[in-house]
Amino acid sequence: MVAGWFTEGEDGGGGFRLLGTRCSACGAVFFPREDASCRNPDCGAGDLEEVPLSRRGRIWSYTDSRYRPPSPYVTNPELPWEPYALIAVELQAERIVVLGQAVPGVTVADLAVGMEVEVVPGVLYEDPGDTGTTWTTWQWRPTGVAG
Repeated sequence: MVAGWFTEGEDGGGGFRLLGTRCSACGAVFFPREDASCRNPDCGAGDLEEVPLSRRGRIWSYTDSRYRPPSPYVTNPELPWEPYALIAVELQAERIVVLGQAVPGVTVADLAVGMEVEVVPGVLYEDPGDTGTTWTTWQWRPTGVAG
């Protein structure tokens, strides 16, 4: 898990959410988060606040990953590569597009531009060794799909 990129709802009410930052001067929202200064070239202010992003958005674009990405992406090179769908999701309230993997079992054949999806926790990689470390991430799931 990348610290500060999402919350799993430990506060008891928010559920799983991506975390971004909003500039108090111009209102621009950023993901991944920005902690130094506003990325808006017309602003440059430095007062940023953490904000939970919308849980749902609409597919802006999508594709599939048919090759094993290079490092630092973590995979077991001894296992066969399993393609996965990549989805660019427009969060209308924030006016940004966030890229992420689709949940396992969802392929490009299941997707369409404009389809509503929701962000859910997912597993990026599980270390089969002694550490048993699990790297968590976010994934996109079409609404109405159990999981």
